Amino acid sequence: MTTRRRTGIIFFPAFDWSISATHPEREERLLYTQDQVFEEGLFDFDNIIEYNPGIASLSDINRVHFCVPDCDSIMTESHRISAGGAITAAEKVMDGSVDNAFALVRPPGHHAMRFVYGTRGFCTVNVEAVMVEHIRRRYGHRRVAIVDTDCHHGDGTQDIYWHDPDTLYISLHQDGRTLYPGTGFIGEFGGPNALGTTINIPLPPHTSDEGFLYVCDNLILPVIDEFQPDLIVNSAGQDNHFTDPLTSMNFSAQGYAALTSRLSPHIAVLEGGYSIESALPYVNLGIILALAGLDYSNVTEPAFDPREIRQSDNVTERIKRDVATVYHLWKTRHQQRDEFIENTPTVTRRKNIFYDTDHITEKQVETVFLCDECGGLVTVSSATSHHPPVFAVIIPGRSCPSCRRRGEEIFHQTTTDDFHAVYIQDREHDVFCVKEK
Repeated sequence: MTTRRRTGIIFFPAFDWSISATHPEREERLLYTQDQVFEEGLFDFDNIIEYNPGIASLSDINRVHFCVPDCDSIMTESHRISAGGAITAAEKVMDGSVDNAFALVRPPGHHAMRFVYGTRGFCTVNVEAVMVEHIRRRYGHRRVAIVDTDCHHGDGTQDIYWHDPDTLYISLHQDGRTLYPGTGFIGEFGGPNALGTTINIPLPPHTSDEGFLYVCDNLILPVIDEFQPDLIVNSAGQDNHFTDPLTSMNFSAQGYAALTSRLSPHIAVLEGGYSIESALPYVNLGIILALAGLDYSNVTEPAFDPREIRQSDNVTERIKRDVATVYHLWKTRHQQRDEFIENTPTVTRRKNIFYDTDHITEKQVETVFLCDECGGLVTVSSATSHHPPVFAVIIPGRSCPSCRRRGEEIFHQTTTDDFHAVYIQDREHDVFCVKEK
């Protein structure tokens, strides 16, 4: 086994929040894990330490999101403690109290996009993004790799970091043609100023340990090695498990532990996972042991039978082909950008976003200014079936003088004659401001 590491654990079951009493995303998701951790005596190891979660501040939220009409109307205290639990995990790592940390928190967050009008995919606040931007504000700029192993594509995290060349977002998930949210295809490769820093690996249904670990060894680890991040974050969704009621994959507790051991994240944050009794206690146990450098070889869920969940040869071949395709895209990303931006001062995306929980339809028009020096100034106009139009100016972290100047000018020149609210979000200077009618 690897050398023992000091591992921080943060639990937040969110007893007072759920979409409904019988919803798959409810407090029992963590209560069974808590019982398992205590029954197995993990806190008897002196290198596994439990910490209480903090609470994300309004500034932490506004550094990442535009909450319409405002944060207090959209998010509960539980949402802010979930993000605060991830922040606590990050602070313990950054301060050197532990070598790594696992935030076992809910509600989850990776479907929450830059604009937030309500809940979609069980998510309201993007826990990992709030945590990453808190790190950058408190400890200085860091290059970050976020590896999302949830079975559902993390379209929210992708949206937030689409234009950020210093954040590598990698998602391996069940093929979007077969599962919510229907995104996360190979061609979704990042914005023009950050081409290649978004990487998607859509996996066929019934992928098992073999497929996940092949992707890790032959794509994720080589790309991370080339990107050279200061921090690795794992969005540790567990709904790839073979017993999960919402998905169609065949990952096991042993597979999750092995993936965690290979990836060796500084911070892991729980995302999905809805097999409350048959999977989560065992998967989380394996992840914690792997993080702490302890033996996880005896962690086995009751229904585990490797013969029943073995992936087919067709699945194996498709995964190998897709990994080769994605890695070629990564290796040729600079040439692709040169071809993409020729004679183009701006690039515009039009997006339709559906909030499946709150039944809200959002229409967005996003424009990014091409820039060789930073992630580029971004402007977004947004309106929904329930809300009047709003407009936002986003000045990127480590912005160049030109993008900063243009962004400030656009914000001052845009009035509330045409928009209900006009925002500016400046991560580098930690400024969030809104003009309202």
